[in-house]
Amino acid sequence: MAPDIAEQSEGAEAADLEQGSQVLRRLVNDVGAWFPRNSKRESVTTEIRLDASPASVWKALRFYEEIPNRPGPFLSALLPLPLRSEGEKTRVGASIRCIYQGGHLLKRITVSEPPHLLRFDVLEQHLGIENSVSMGEGCYEIRPREGGSDVLLTTQYVGHLRPRFLFRPVERMLAHHVHRHILEGMRTLLRAATALTVSEPHSLVRLAPAAGGPRPPVA
Repeated sequence: MAPDIAEQSEGAEAADLEQGSQVLRRLVNDVGAWFPRNSKRESVTTEIRLDASPASVWKALRFYEEIPNRPGPFLSALLPLPLRSEGEKTRVGASIRCIYQGGHLLKRITVSEPPHLLRFDVLEQHLGIENSVSMGEGCYEIRPREGGSDVLLTTQYVGHLRPRFLFRPVERMLAHHVHRHILEGMRTLLRAATALTVSEPHSLVRLAPAAGGPRPPVA
């Protein structure tokens, strides 16, 4: 198959999947409208170990909307596609607008203690899932350990779907999937930064030999 035809086919398939996901999200949201609003907050925490210092991890902090890799099928089915975020996410009081396909979140930074703690509240949610779940506070905690850091990512939310014993496990699974997508994206960024740091001196030696001196050996 020619490359342009293959790309068109993949694009059409992605569009069909997104359309199907929109139908599913709309259906779930309509079901949520049948139930009275819930007020009890739930909390989900995911932990990961990264082979990097807290300072390096802090520089690699990303929101869900900033991870370059496309979310997997489970996330894509239940959440709209994240596109980007706008705003300075490490300044207390800053507002961060997180753009999704067909919607957005507005977050406000409430605590910023580099390189150990970042906390935010969700002020606005317009994702088309408001009858099923309302997003609350989020938190990144970075703990130093020998040889690296432990990173804890916590999400607070309110689930509105009933019965709670049936939908709570699905919501928690979804939250853990979001967290792992973010944390693995941060791991990828840290590995890329490490690889660049290691390779950069060799590149500089080859490209900039001393004037009039002997050529350096090629590594």
